[in-house]
Amino acid sequence: MDTGRESRWEKDAMTVEIVFALVTAALLAGVIFAVAWTLALALDLSGSTKRGMLAGGVLLGAVAGVWRLVRVLRQFDEQRRLGH
Repeated sequence: MDTGRESRWEKDAMTVEIVFALVTAALLAGVIFAVAWTLALALDLSGSTKRGMLAGGVLLGAVAGVWRLVRVLRQFDEQRRLGH
């Protein structure tokens, strides 16, 4: 009978981990974009330079967010396989 509970607990743990990974990835991406935006405003950039800075911030934020998402989920999977 406990196998049903463990199965449910494992599903709940995976759901929590996915939400944690998504939230932290979004926050990381947002912070990186905010830094790029702040730099563009602080340096008083205009035109294509400002657009390039913001596009770079979007790109770096997206890459960092995906990296964070993959990293968190892979660590969770490794710990689950080891039985922790």
